Amino acid sequence: MRDRILAYGLPIFVAVAVVGFWEWAVGAFEVSPFVLPTPSAIATAVVTEWSSLAASAWVTIRITIVAFVLALVFGVAWAVIFAQSRTIERALFPYAVTLQVTPVVAIAPLILIWVGLDNAERAVLILATIVAFFPILANTTLGLRSADRGLHELFDLYGASRLQRLTRLQFPAALPYILAGMKISGGLALIGTVVAEFAAGSGTSTGLAWVIYESGFNLRIAKAFAALALLSAIGIAIYAALSLLERQLLKRWHESATSVE
Repeated sequence: MRDRILAYGLPIFVAVAVVGFWEWAVGAFEVSPFVLPTPSAIATAVVTEWSSLAASAWVTIRITIVAFVLALVFGVAWAVIFAQSRTIERALFPYAVTLQVTPVVAIAPLILIWVGLDNAERAVLILATIVAFFPILANTTLGLRSADRGLHELFDLYGASRLQRLTRLQFPAALPYILAGMKISGGLALIGTVVAEFAAGSGTSTGLAWVIYESGFNLRIAKAFAALALLSAIGIAIYAALSLLERQLLKRWHESATSVE
């Protein structure tokens, strides 16, 4: 019980202390609201601008979720192919790495041209999927190859097919790796959505990133901070949801989850 209180109480205490100091410091040092608004001004902006912020937040959430699901599907599918054939992995994995390390801002203009300037949201979705793809691919591939060698030999002894080996041995062994990749990918999908929207630089995409850009341009700094706070809340919610999913799926059998019960 004490550990749980500390686990939840300390972060809340730190947050309250930081916000209180922030509110005091802006007034005490007479910081311009165009440079740094107070937390109370940001909260007021959230309330007064809620309709537009909520609409933009839904755009960001929708693109993030779709990008994450696409990355999960394609990442797991290609990981299965790589796990079944070292030759295919050697041939294609370097290109997956190349795609991962290529900056989104560098390819965003090309993607926007290819899909059309009027389809900025589609370009953002493609870019966010690219960003979120690699962690799932890499973690799943590693997990599928991490099944116990002795169990592989047992499956050989019983004449198991490739499908039986994949579904009854490799996937259960890879599940912790897949879930870890999903936790990374979920955050990256949100980051990719935001960065891609900045890079696309088109008002036809109306997510929170565009709200931040537009608000900063119009010197509505409190609204920009309000949008940033919503982005942080969305990221925390994504991580919390995936962490809960990980705990529920692993708590009965995997040490990483059972040790915290």
